Amino acid sequence: MTQSPDPMLDVSRPDRRRAFFLLFFSLMAIGAGNTMLIAAVLPPLTREIGLPDWMAGSIFALSAFWWSVSSPFWGKKSNRFGRRRIAAIGLAGYGLSMALLLLFGWLSLSHTITGTVLVFACLAGSRSFFGLIGSAANPAAQAYVADRTNPAERQSEIAFITSGFSVGTVIGPAIAAALVATAGLLSPLALSAIIAFTMSALIWFRLPEQRAPVTDATLFEEEPGARGLWRSGSVLPFLIFAVLLSLTTGILTQVFVFTVMDRMGVAGREAAQFTGPAFTVGALAVLLAQLVLIPRLKMRNKTLMIVGCLPLLAGAIILVFARDYASLILAQFCIGLGQGLARPGFSSGASLAVSPQLQGNVAGLVISANGMGFIITPFFGLYVYQYVNPHLPFVFCAGLLVFMILFARFALKDGIGEYDE
Repeated sequence: MTQSPDPMLDVSRPDRRRAFFLLFFSLMAIGAGNTMLIAAVLPPLTREIGLPDWMAGSIFALSAFWWSVSSPFWGKKSNRFGRRRIAAIGLAGYGLSMALLLLFGWLSLSHTITGTVLVFACLAGSRSFFGLIGSAANPAAQAYVADRTNPAERQSEIAFITSGFSVGTVIGPAIAAALVATAGLLSPLALSAIIAFTMSALIWFRLPEQRAPVTDATLFEEEPGARGLWRSGSVLPFLIFAVLLSLTTGILTQVFVFTVMDRMGVAGREAAQFTGPAFTVGALAVLLAQLVLIPRLKMRNKTLMIVGCLPLLAGAIILVFARDYASLILAQFCIGLGQGLARPGFSSGASLAVSPQLQGNVAGLVISANGMGFIITPFFGLYVYQYVNPHLPFVFCAGLLVFMILFARFALKDGIGEYDE
């Protein structure tokens, strides 16, 4: 027999809060590992083994492609098999990706494998496991929260869960800087893999969920309204904004690392001592937005999206003119604050725009859109930075953010993705 999705759990039940914290720590593990990789491991690694800067971005771009393709698939599967199983699979896939990056990174540094194409293929293939399988964790976690919250609390609870990723980005760079300095460039990858596999086991055995797997022919049926959901007028504007935001933040994040290395004149292990603290400041700004500002200001989702673009715009402009480390830190704070405000806006807005039966579907679409911009960031960001003009990526982002403000203001109709107070 096919079982319908669980009814929303009683908001006073302590097991719901424990479950949310478990998902919080799971996303924190992913956030910490990703920031370690971006801020302290992959850019110095690719420069040490002689890969062009744009190839470092392309490794993330390929993973982002698979992320965007796979996230809707995993979101749908979480409707059928349950959020718990899919989230655990995602954490395990993320751990596998980090373990393979550790292996091939070591083989590259030891010159066991050589050649630009071969090294790039090994690193890109390893990271792709995160996009293909690791992408299951986020839509399952978001849909789990949506299943168990009413419309009035969904924005703050989704912000809480996603802030787990942000907490990870706070502690990740600091841990990475210490590990790289004491245990070697690749040591953060080993730690990330161990934590990911541990969290996968905890999700599998400890996350409460009563939904049973669907085993009959309805496994292949779609929920009413699921087909073409991304084209619906209530969801598409949020997805467009998410893609543009991912493109902007992808460029600012990836180019920022190389900007710090070039403007501060550092490389290799030394680079982590500069990029790590900068990303920690940015992540603290995300937490400030998601855990302090959003619950207190209680802005509409549309307003959050518009307001979030303003500090991002300031950060992009600062990066054009930054010449010292303090200015770079300030830019990263602005970028973090903007992301922290804007992302819960479109995530909760899209969730509130559909029925409870479609939460897995819309969560997959949102997570997919949120990674789609990273597919092309190496070409708009790192390639332009390295071969055209180092300031042009930031100017491009500033112009795109102005467009996003206007888009959110006029393309999002009042009432879409909002709840009645």
